[in-house]
Amino acid sequence: MHIKGTASAKIQVMNAALTGFTWLLVLQLAGEAVVRLTGVPLPGPIVGFVLALGALGLAPPLRAPLRAAADALLPHLSLLFIPAGVGVVMYLSAIREDALAIAAALVVSTLGGLAATAWVAERVARWQDGRSRARAEDPQ
Repeated sequence: MHIKGTASAKIQVMNAALTGFTWLLVLQLAGEAVVRLTGVPLPGPIVGFVLALGALGLAPPLRAPLRAAADALLPHLSLLFIPAGVGVVMYLSAIREDALAIAAALVVSTLGGLAATAWVAERVARWQDGRSRARAEDPQ
């Protein structure tokens, strides 16, 4: 992370980023705890992400440190693909055996995702159009 400015400004940004990382880990741990205590069939980090989303809405002071942590992580996001790539290479023979099923699943899920996105976009457009018309008709 390249930070411009004085040493004091750099220290403030780094402190905010470290605070943000701490909050991300605390929220992930909370998500893991929720999953283990309730038996919810979701990964703990996903539940932690939902908790983070709630925390952003309910606790505005958390926004700055979480933003600083995100700004520090985003330039290195491509590194997260390395473990997936290693997994693909390790299981290449199994992938070859089930290539047709994997390809079919990819095509079907992609088409399903596109269809769901189009449906939601259409609904949102209709909803916004209805709101625009209501505002235009309301003389207030």
